[in-house]
Amino acid sequence: MRRKSVLVVWGIILVLLLAACSGGGSSSSGGSGSEDGKVTLRMAWWGDQPRNDYTAKVIEMYEEQNPDVNIEAEYASWDDYWQKLSPQAAANELPDIVQMDVSYLAQYAQGNKLADLTPYLGEQIDTSNMTEDYVNGGKINDGIYGMNTGVNAVGFHYNPDLLEEIGLDREIPEGWTWEDYQSMSDKAAAKGIYFDTHLKPDVFFDYYLRSNGARLYAEDGSGLGYKDDQLFVDYFGMIAKQVEKGSTPTPDVLAQITGIEDDPVVKGEGVGIFQWSNQFVGLKQVAEKPLEIAPMPGPGTSDGLYLKPGMFFSVSQNSKHKEAAADFLNFFMNDIEANKLILGDRGVPGSSEVKEALMSEVSEAQAQVFEYVEWAEQNSSPMGAPDPAGAGEVIELLDTMSEQISYGQVTPEEAAKSFRSQAEAMLGQ
Repeated sequence: MRRKSVLVVWGIILVLLLAACSGGGSSSSGGSGSEDGKVTLRMAWWGDQPRNDYTAKVIEMYEEQNPDVNIEAEYASWDDYWQKLSPQAAANELPDIVQMDVSYLAQYAQGNKLADLTPYLGEQIDTSNMTEDYVNGGKINDGIYGMNTGVNAVGFHYNPDLLEEIGLDREIPEGWTWEDYQSMSDKAAAKGIYFDTHLKPDVFFDYYLRSNGARLYAEDGSGLGYKDDQLFVDYFGMIAKQVEKGSTPTPDVLAQITGIEDDPVVKGEGVGIFQWSNQFVGLKQVAEKPLEIAPMPGPGTSDGLYLKPGMFFSVSQNSKHKEAAADFLNFFMNDIEANKLILGDRGVPGSSEVKEALMSEVSEAQAQVFEYVEWAEQNSSPMGAPDPAGAGEVIELLDTMSEQISYGQVTPEEAAKSFRSQAEAMLGQ
């Protein structure tokens, strides 16, 4: 009797041990299984309340179609997001799906915190309706560490009414050149109107360099990506002349522009502004004017242009459910009904099918952005490596040099030499 009781007790213990081994349980690293057989994924992003609201609805839509998956949302403001993410990364406890910015992607990928998504492309993630450049926006070395949520491209956002007022056609032609730009600017200055309101030095000098077969940074980030300082002299010499003749505001005037409502284009005092495509909708809403988008001046426009990722979704290296996380990324990027909720908030979608379906859903201004980015997809070149460490200091230096040139404090030739010397030191640290 005693022996029989002992056997019964051991039998119960064995059953409990087997149940513990086969059942799911929570894990501090990545997502987990659960007792009801569901896969649980953690997903983190930054954003405002409207983004939080529609993202929650997209998650709910996915869970309804995939009842074996449960997604736990973690969201915060920009600053709070990165403050929270950093210690999670250090402890290898990142959420399964993390929203990534282009300025942080390389840091997290090279720190082995993000999974290479290459094995999931064409499997869990359908990229058949996306261009190669779009997908490669998340490329670091030989791996894809982030999937674009959408892209932007630079262009000239202008008021056709003011073009007509200064004696030009209402439409800027696709093949216009920097010489055309300067000629049009002369006509604007003669009427006491700004032609453009500024070209941000690092963005548009880089475009100019790319259109001439060079880049601002070397591919490995060890120094500048151009050898001929005449490119610097030509570009910033042109900008200085624009300021001198009154077709572009002086630095003093620019310093007084504290918000979009102060921009000369909004006030009807400027023809247009060179900026990223995602800024067009806000400009048009505030300006309440019939604005259009033109490509950048050439020659070499397609070499200069590239698609800039608005942001990424990445899968953490510590995730225990990478395939499930990749499947959700596919849903977010390719599901048409989901994207009718997203409406391009995270950038113009990469899927041609999604873009086509959304054209009747978005505002007129957003549709203009979609059309321009679609054109840019066919008339651009690969973005290349992300900005290297030290880029922030280089950008500040370039801003200072550009301002000094505009004030006439240094010549473009002097600035070119000084910029090279200081920038190379910053990048070589």
